[in-house]
Amino acid sequence: MIDRQVWFSDAKRLVVKVGSNVLTADHGLNLPVIYALSMQISRLMEDGIDVLLVSSGAMASGQKKIGLAHRPDEIPKRQAVAAVGQTGLMMDYEKAFAVYDVNVAQILLTGDDLSSGRDRYLNARNTMNTLLSWKILPIINENDTVVVEEIRFGDNDNLSAMITLLMNADMLINLTDINGLYTGDPRNSDNVELISEVTAIDTNIERIAGNIPGALGTGGMLAKIKAAAKVVNAGIPMIIANGREADILLKLVSGENQGTFFVPAPEKLSSRKCWIGYNVKPKGTLTIDGGASKAILEHGKSLLPGGIIDVEGEFYVGDAVELIDHKGVRIANGLVNYSAADIRKIMGCKTDRIAECLGQKLYDEVVHRDNLTILNECSL
Repeated sequence: MIDRQVWFSDAKRLVVKVGSNVLTADHGLNLPVIYALSMQISRLMEDGIDVLLVSSGAMASGQKKIGLAHRPDEIPKRQAVAAVGQTGLMMDYEKAFAVYDVNVAQILLTGDDLSSGRDRYLNARNTMNTLLSWKILPIINENDTVVVEEIRFGDNDNLSAMITLLMNADMLINLTDINGLYTGDPRNSDNVELISEVTAIDTNIERIAGNIPGALGTGGMLAKIKAAAKVVNAGIPMIIANGREADILLKLVSGENQGTFFVPAPEKLSSRKCWIGYNVKPKGTLTIDGGASKAILEHGKSLLPGGIIDVEGEFYVGDAVELIDHKGVRIANGLVNYSAADIRKIMGCKTDRIAECLGQKLYDEVVHRDNLTILNECSL
């Protein structure tokens, strides 16, 4: 069993994600929970820890304000409800944190803000770093009022993972309405056990999580496992814990064995590698043979043209692509040194024949290892 206190003793920046099931009471906001979390986060900030809060709850707040008995099914109505609710959610947070003389800032994002270009990605990071330097708490949510399917994060579990990577945080704490990942759904059975520690996210963990759905939010346990897969692959631990447990954040930071701890990879990825792997949208696909796959995964090598067996999509120099092995498994994302048209001409060539195949030689590598991020994510 890993010593959690070792991780928290060095943690200077935390991302806390709070789910709808924690924040909601009778289809409105659970104000006692908001005030309890505000006290704990303020305490952490007093101790010199940077905190970023990813918060659900806009839909529940809006539904209560408008007087709707049920969440609307139509997307425009749901977006309108979220628009009404977001103001109420922020007002309640502002009141709660004002008790502890902490200012808050609202940040609404779409997936496009972090994936459409490195400049926008860095701008978002710089804004949040500035807020943290001013001791202001960023409260982050997806911009539900304008988002469309193509630019959705999908759920706030995924958004919290993206913020963790963006901000190079030391830990992601995912607060939900149960104590962590169980061997089954604890709300339906007493014959289940809490899994205190996960060292590898495999098909068995996916299967267990898939049987524990969410009640109000869009995520459920599988969404949390997918978020964990991203951050632990980047060398950042994650904890799933019960957000309604008294002083849960303070207990976790003190090293108590609450919830489920996801053990990270031994090496922490750079911010740029995180961006390549999890934010920038691939413009195409390169299918590679077994030798190239082994060289990349086991020996940290670059992708050479000789290992490429197929090219899909139209892309240009500097664009991101997915690397797929010969079995169809996505193993990495990378930035290419050649366009799709040129790669089709040189794929399968030895490096010393690139000029002959293409008419010129710019690089030995199609994707240099410095521009490549290996993905050890869930298969789903």
